[in-house]
Amino acid sequence: MKKTLGLSRQMGLFAVIATGVSSMVGASINVVPFMIHRSVPNIGPYVLWAFAFAAIPALFAGLAYAILSSAMPRAGGSYLYASRGLNPYLGFVASFSQWFGLSIVIGVIAYISIPFLRDIAYSSELYGLAELLDISIVRVAMGLSLIWGFVYLNIRGIKSYTNLLIPMVIVIFCLGSIVILSGLFYDADDFLVALKEKEGLAHMLSPNPNFEWRIFLAAAAILFSSFIGFDAIAQTGSEAKNPTRNLPLAILIAILGVGLFYFLFTASVYKIIPWSYISEQAQIKDITAPGLLSYVLPKGLDLLILLGAAIALINDLPAMLLSVSRLMFAWAKDSIFPKQITKIHPQNKSPYIALMLAGVMSSIGVLGSHFAGDFFLGIDIMVTSMLVNFLLMSVTLITLKKYNPKLSQEIKIIKNRILQLIIGWGGIIFLTGFLIIHLYKDLTSETEAWYFHSTYVWLIVMGLASIVFFYQWKQLQKKDTGFYQHFKKLPTE
Repeated sequence: MKKTLGLSRQMGLFAVIATGVSSMVGASINVVPFMIHRSVPNIGPYVLWAFAFAAIPALFAGLAYAILSSAMPRAGGSYLYASRGLNPYLGFVASFSQWFGLSIVIGVIAYISIPFLRDIAYSSELYGLAELLDISIVRVAMGLSLIWGFVYLNIRGIKSYTNLLIPMVIVIFCLGSIVILSGLFYDADDFLVALKEKEGLAHMLSPNPNFEWRIFLAAAAILFSSFIGFDAIAQTGSEAKNPTRNLPLAILIAILGVGLFYFLFTASVYKIIPWSYISEQAQIKDITAPGLLSYVLPKGLDLLILLGAAIALINDLPAMLLSVSRLMFAWAKDSIFPKQITKIHPQNKSPYIALMLAGVMSSIGVLGSHFAGDFFLGIDIMVTSMLVNFLLMSVTLITLKKYNPKLSQEIKIIKNRILQLIIGWGGIIFLTGFLIIHLYKDLTSETEAWYFHSTYVWLIVMGLASIVFFYQWKQLQKKDTGFYQHFKKLPTE
């Protein structure tokens, strides 16, 4: 009998960490902490503290992911954890929400990467190339090319993937450290002088607005998106070496390491650029950390941080494509999606059908970003999706022992039940609060049409996905009345 091809364990600890870091560092650090002033106009100087506050639910969610990954080291991450530890349908809800949010944001990232390339061309005095990259159809075509180029890279297999990813992560941190160190040498006075010299403009500093919890929490809910990405590590469960050790370790290293990097990076930018100037510019155009710092940094350094930002953005794409493709692979393994999606490339050991479908969905994200005219819709969809996902992971940590005691015994880290309950309930309380705040902000915001509310888009997509799930569930019931026990066990490797 011919042996069925499966995923192969080729990823060491550094490759697994790089997957999480690459999924986290990009738009999250170079765009969102500054464009937040457009989405939450009165946040004023409190962005940095909202950023730090957003790390609290992310840490709870990360600990829940780390604990669950140590017990269930397979491809599929959130789907596997919740379907085996909570309920098969809720496992699908958690993972489809994650899949939809990440697929859209892959397209968003590909789309907003092109202006970074344009700015690099402009700084290099390649003005013709810069003008070309500013043409709408060229921007869309380049965004699509990035996605499909990385789909091909992923299909080539884990070796090709890691050979690109690990060096790029090292470059990202090295070039990002230029921004952090700049905060030691420049301040707001230097910026105001440079603005006057280069643009002939004088910026009047605004008084700090009164602190309001409503505004602060709304900003924190959006900035929470910056910590999304470590969950990609869980999708490597069938490809990581020594997964019961490496998956939880990589998740914790990614959250803590990237969280510290975020805080230092953002603090440095806000030390140099007055928050009132950032807020003013965010209302009239898309702004980025490199673009803001270009006023004060010497020629050459500004180009380096632009390059670092572009690499950070582009490096999101291969890791996120790996993540969403493994979710589809896991659904197909459980017969929730067609079995053809589980097909593995015979030489490269990659799920090539799942990767191509991920590319199709991400391409829709590029087109959606272009026609919507504002990438924050995609960010809002991702935040809604991942808050639901992380909330259900926290619930799963609470229910696993009762729902599936056998798998509960496989937990390798934080085995103390009291600590597990503290982490689970802490995540539930914080993430529920963030979800309520985010939904309220979205539903009460003024938009041109109802479909610019991320909540409605998310509900419609999840409704359609649920119809597919229950149809497949009925088909499984007809074939095997005892199939429910299948969802108490881990899938075969």
